[in-house]
Amino acid sequence: MGDEEDFSSLPLTDRWVHKVWKVRKAAYEEAAQAFEKTPDEYDPAFRPFVQDPSLWKGAVADSNVAAQQEGMAALCAFLKFGGREGAVRSRQHTITSIVEKGLPSTRPAIKANSLEALLLYIELDVPGPVIEEILPVLSNKVPKVVAAALAALTAIFHNYGCKTADPKPVLKFLPKVFGHADKNVRAEATNLTVEFYRWLRDAMKPMFWGELKPTQQNDLEQLFEKAKSEGAPKQERLLRSQQAAQAAAPAGGGDEDEEMADAPEDEDVGEIDAFDLAEPQDIISKVPKDFFENIASSKWKERKEACEALYAVVNVPRIKEGDFNEITRCLAKCMKDANIAVVTQAAQCIELLAKGLRRGFAKYRSTVMQPILERLKEKKQSVADALGLALDAVFLSTDLTENMEDITEFLKHKNPQVKEGTMKFLVRCLRTTKDVPSKQEIATMVECAKKLLAESSEALRSGGAEVLGTIMKIIGERAMNPHLEGLDDIRKNKIKEFYEAAEVKAKDKPKPPPPAARAPPPGPAKKGPVKKAPAGAKKPAGFGAAAPPAQTPTPAPAAAAPPRMGGLGNKIGVPKPGGAAPSGGLGGGIKAPQKRSAFAAPPSPRRAEPEPEPEPMDLDDPPSPEEQRPAPPRMGLGRGGLQPGGLAGRSLAKPVPMDYTPTPPMPPPPSGLSHIERAELEELRDANDRLLKQLEDARHDRSKLLSEIQELKNQNASLIEDHTRDVLSIKAKETQLVRARSDFEAAEQTNDRLRRELDRLKRALSHTEDQLRHANRARPGSPSSPHIGLGVMSPTHDGGIYNDNGYQQQSANRNRMSFASSMSEEKENGGDGMMSGGFHQKVSPDPRYHQGGSGGSSGRGTPAGFRQPVEEARSSESLASMGFGSYGAERSSSRTGMRTGASRLQAPSSGTAGGMESWKRAAEVTSQLKARIEQMKVCRRS
Repeated sequence: MGDEEDFSSLPLTDRWVHKVWKVRKAAYEEAAQAFEKTPDEYDPAFRPFVQDPSLWKGAVADSNVAAQQEGMAALCAFLKFGGREGAVRSRQHTITSIVEKGLPSTRPAIKANSLEALLLYIELDVPGPVIEEILPVLSNKVPKVVAAALAALTAIFHNYGCKTADPKPVLKFLPKVFGHADKNVRAEATNLTVEFYRWLRDAMKPMFWGELKPTQQNDLEQLFEKAKSEGAPKQERLLRSQQAAQAAAPAGGGDEDEEMADAPEDEDVGEIDAFDLAEPQDIISKVPKDFFENIASSKWKERKEACEALYAVVNVPRIKEGDFNEITRCLAKCMKDANIAVVTQAAQCIELLAKGLRRGFAKYRSTVMQPILERLKEKKQSVADALGLALDAVFLSTDLTENMEDITEFLKHKNPQVKEGTMKFLVRCLRTTKDVPSKQEIATMVECAKKLLAESSEALRSGGAEVLGTIMKIIGERAMNPHLEGLDDIRKNKIKEFYEAAEVKAKDKPKPPPPAARAPPPGPAKKGPVKKAPAGAKKPAGFGAAAPPAQTPTPAPAAAAPPRMGGLGNKIGVPKPGGAAPSGGLGGGIKAPQKRSAFAAPPSPRRAEPEPEPEPMDLDDPPSPEEQRPAPPRMGLGRGGLQPGGLAGRSLAKPVPMDYTPTPPMPPPPSGLSHIERAELEELRDANDRLLKQLEDARHDRSKLLSEIQELKNQNASLIEDHTRDVLSIKAKETQLVRARSDFEAAEQTNDRLRRELDRLKRALSHTEDQLRHANRARPGSPSSPHIGLGVMSPTHDGGIYNDNGYQQQSANRNRMSFASSMSEEKENGGDGMMSGGFHQKVSPDPRYHQGGSGGSSGRGTPAGFRQPVEEARSSESLASMGFGSYGAERSSSRTGMRTGASRLQAPSSGTAGGMESWKRAAEVTSQLKARIEQMKVCRRS
């Protein structure tokens, strides 16, 4: 007991770190009791622990379990009563120890106080620093510590929600804890993931879902289905800042309370998505280097591949801000591409860019919006769907006001397909917008929708009714009724159907009623100060304090008229019928004298200022029955007895009616402004009207200029298309011209070659004819000279190939036949010896025509050799004149036929039978040659 007394005499901070656990335990208990008794957070009891927050580190991690339990309780009391400063200073010393030593404890009290301490740290400030201190513990080697940390995170997000506490840092750790070897850790990770799903739904999956095993994904999907049936979660515990805001909210009125109560329900659904959870990624550096080259290629496959490469780059949840002007211009140009595959892929790229940039894409809206709307003329559904998704993504990055001009312009488009697509886009905008359109925008949309009701297409008429019904859902039926005047009942019923089925996020709330001070009627408010205050009171402040604040008028106008009225009322002693007397000091109003106090005010050395009250308003109201009853005589003294200026000297008579005429034209201004302020206000209103008119004119001019710009753009686009078409046609013509030129050159070369060949054949024929003539003249006395002469002279008779006369050709044929017959006779008589020796001696004794030896004979010396160049020259000339390109084949076949005939003529024979056969063969060859010549003549004539 003596030792304990010595310990209790020590300072609290010394006992806090004492070696004996009982001393520490007693210090913890004493501190907790002291904290609970403090009046506020500035009490001196908190000062040692705020100045030295490291004291709490030993308390929460005390080696003795009993002392640790009291230390946790003392920390909770310190946080609960100490305020934000102590929590901020101590959390870096305590959170890690709480998670590692307190949460895994086997004592329920320690575990509960540890969790409560973490929640209090968050309640006093913000959740971020606490979560940052807990996350490193997830890498601890002790499984129960990791499981306890995960359970604490689950409790934090369950109490404060994912809107107050940022879930992104924790989501990155989920794949790691799902791969832990301990099943308890995996179970706590599953609970944490389900808690995230209650708040985030499918928006959390892109962060970690792909790194989980399929079995884990299936188990989580089953748990997610159960979480869906629980409904939207709500924040169960508020921060101190939120509590202060909630406490201050009722001062604004009941309407604000209702709005605060409704606000969380509206924000619970769809507020957090993958964009909020993801980290921005830099995609400009990942764009392929050849993107701009391929996107401008003339081949549609290269353009499509460029868009596909860009799609793979921009397909991320969140995109870092950068310069995307050139990329958006290229994608907008792709909207005019002739290939729908390129258009579809480019629209998907625009959609991902708009979703990844959100509000950062608003500056590129004007670049892509009009090309997309113009491309809505595409009838293929897949292309229309891609364009619609791109438009929706662009709208989410802007608002309805920025898109209104383009929408109204394309609702007047001449293409019904474009008009229908724009109308559907407007309906989707009205459903998704959270801002109520202005009255001017509503009037513009209603006018365009009414025009759609008169279209010939049923889809456009239904679309116009849907637009009107959606607008009615936003602003209400009462505000929409003036816009529906002039429509028939059938169309109104159709609009009503769409109104009932529409689902919108923006709803026009009615304006709050005027303040309560202005709400009461003016009658009772006027009577109050008249009944309680005398007319000649010296202290108007007391009178003003009794009156409602709404009835306080401007003092300047009311101070001028009442003295005149009071003087007239005192001088003219005409009794008032009904007994009511005017109050001269209050501007001539009709009052109830029986309710006035007889001892209202002491006498005054001068006439008191009248109370500024809008008395002319009393003249307009009829007097009540109580006011018309006769009043009893009033007791009181005025100045010097019964004088007109005193209270008793005032007459009860009714003033002359003419005295009331000046007061009605001078009513006090209800706004409480002076004449100068009113004049200034009127000037400001006039200036405002002028500015509004100038603004309207500027808007009108701007719309005109924009329409002109659009027309010029359309003309420019058409001119570019015409120019492109002309360039392509010119290139096609140039290609055809080049081909024709190459064909002409090839024909020229063939013609030159054939001409040279013809010249060569002519020279050869002329040379042969000269040789034959020379040979015939040199041997005139040979026995076979008649035959030889006939055969040799045949070319001269028919003129060779230089004469195209039919008679000469027939004579040439006869000469050739006679030449062949003479040759056949010589064969029969002389055989081979005669052909080899005698004929060569008769026809061509020149040794130049012999080829090696006595037994060989040259083709030029034989009749067949002679006929071959002649027929060949004629056939080649005929073919060349008719334009046949297969002269070489004909020539070769002709040579083959000639050689065959010559070999038949040269074949040895014995006897008469051989001679007859040779004759027949020669006749056949001759008939074949004649038929060929006739055929060539027919071809030449045709």
